[in-house]
Amino acid sequence: MEDFLVEDNPLLLPVNKHKSAYDGFISVQGRDFRIRIVLPPDQQLKQAKFYCSWQFKHLLRGYEHVVKQELRLRSLPGGCSIQPPQYYSQLISEMETLGWDRLIFIDTDFRTLKLKAEDSSARQHVLTVKLASKHPAEAPECSSDLPTSLAITWTPQSTLVQLHSQFLQVLDSLTEFWDILDEIDNKTWILEPEKPSRADTMRRIAIGNNVSIKVELDPRHPKMLPDCCLLGPEHVVTPLRAKLNANMHLWNPDSSVLLNLRDVLEIEFPSSATHEKSSFNIECGICYSYHLEAAIPDQVCNDPCCGQPFHQACLYEWLRALPSSRQSFSIVFGECPYCSKPITVKMAATKS
Repeated sequence: MEDFLVEDNPLLLPVNKHKSAYDGFISVQGRDFRIRIVLPPDQQLKQAKFYCSWQFKHLLRGYEHVVKQELRLRSLPGGCSIQPPQYYSQLISEMETLGWDRLIFIDTDFRTLKLKAEDSSARQHVLTVKLASKHPAEAPECSSDLPTSLAITWTPQSTLVQLHSQFLQVLDSLTEFWDILDEIDNKTWILEPEKPSRADTMRRIAIGNNVSIKVELDPRHPKMLPDCCLLGPEHVVTPLRAKLNANMHLWNPDSSVLLNLRDVLEIEFPSSATHEKSSFNIECGICYSYHLEAAIPDQVCNDPCCGQPFHQACLYEWLRALPSSRQSFSIVFGECPYCSKPITVKMAATKS
């Protein structure tokens, strides 16, 4: 404990061989004040006694809780460290230039900041910045809810203002991608993900009862034909897949993805104006629930008279327990629990 007291406060010196008491000066608002810190036998700052002049006590009036909180944090293993005064003055100067209204969070050791930003379509975004101990000489760690990696250019002369400006440029480059996904989210029923984040590039769109299409967009080329995967009973999916392959040449990069999907598949997607979402949230025929952790029922009986959906894991475990089922490589063959017609399922993926 005594090491960081001297390291972080070079004007403090131990006054006894046990290093349990320190005497020195601290600079506040351009003035030097003499202080003394006396540590308890366990050498923890949490129970330390702090002595200073009445003038310094007057300056600290109203901030006692901040001092106590800092001492508690410094007493914890791996607690936060106090930076040199230049670090804080640099940070305050940069925030004043950037604007305090853009700061939505800062942690107790003034190292992690969350800055808000708005793209050209008025969507709100958050940039998390973890400043280096030698800021601004070393680059900070930056992260945000983006579908691509966040590449930031930083030099020892860089500031938070420049960092925020680069983040806005990244947001602008992804505006078209988010506009397309917003249109899909607003005009169709999305089965997965249930609560999309700005980093999600996939949407599973409901087409009908137990029938859906999974599309994966390229954030850099969002209007190009996305990767498509049709899910549902084969007697329904096969004609749709044929239309997709036959009409692929009609894809128009100048039109929206949703309009292109309608034209290529020759369908109208259900929306909140025409259907209730509950009509697509069909429960698994085995566990009688819609959600199984992150999975939804995506295995469907191909018999037109049945069409019962199942979770992949539920159907796999059910078929594997039947003596009449057989397995070939990763596929299990058996009978539908509802109609007894042939049904297959791939082996459920195991978590590493």
